[in-house]
Amino acid sequence: MRFDILTTFPEMFSESAPGALGLSIPSRARAAGLAEWHATNLRDFTTDKHQKTDDRPFGGGPGMVMMCQPIWDAVHAIEARDPRPATRVVLTPQGRLLDQSLVEELAAKPRLLLIAGHYEGLDERVIQKLAPLEVSIGDYVLSGGELAAMVLMDAVIRLLPGVLGHELSAAEDSFSPAGPDGRRLLDCPHYTKPREWMGEAVPDVLLSGNHAQIAKWRLDQQMARTRERRPDLLD
Repeated sequence: MRFDILTTFPEMFSESAPGALGLSIPSRARAAGLAEWHATNLRDFTTDKHQKTDDRPFGGGPGMVMMCQPIWDAVHAIEARDPRPATRVVLTPQGRLLDQSLVEELAAKPRLLLIAGHYEGLDERVIQKLAPLEVSIGDYVLSGGELAAMVLMDAVIRLLPGVLGHELSAAEDSFSPAGPDGRRLLDCPHYTKPREWMGEAVPDVLLSGNHAQIAKWRLDQQMARTRERRPDLLD
């Protein structure tokens, strides 16, 4: 899968200064050729000598608004770089909440073009013309869309075929369909060595070798934990 990120801070995605994407699973996916990402500097598509990408809002008020022309030109230039069709995504607090079902939808796409906004956001007219999917990672505001783009990328990359060491790893995560009716549940508790630690022992069923009983115990734990912590998932 190809990711393109349109940003005023492309250095956040640079290979020479690896951040969250330069480590662990995303890094291994990139090295294996299963995912690639390319950051484009929005300032390269401005028309003034100061490379201005934003201006004061009409109607007054604090903050700045990102201008239409650089974004419009950049998106079309980026899309022309690869024949795979790009799904346009704007990271914004006003968008659809990024949950596991949306991550699964995005992981099925061949290419994502992520537009990282800043300040008061994008001029509404360019959003209307580009008609992107607007996505939020939560009910809070960040300084910019770059961190949100990284969260989205990490969540999508781990669902790509061949990325995880065990193909069932993602299927057993929290929010993946687990219930008998396909409900999305929280994950069950997990344990590893030693068998006893600070007076607490691993549940006997996990040591029994009875896979049917272990599967039932895990599902029961998922249901109980979801009912306690996220009852909205069971509604």
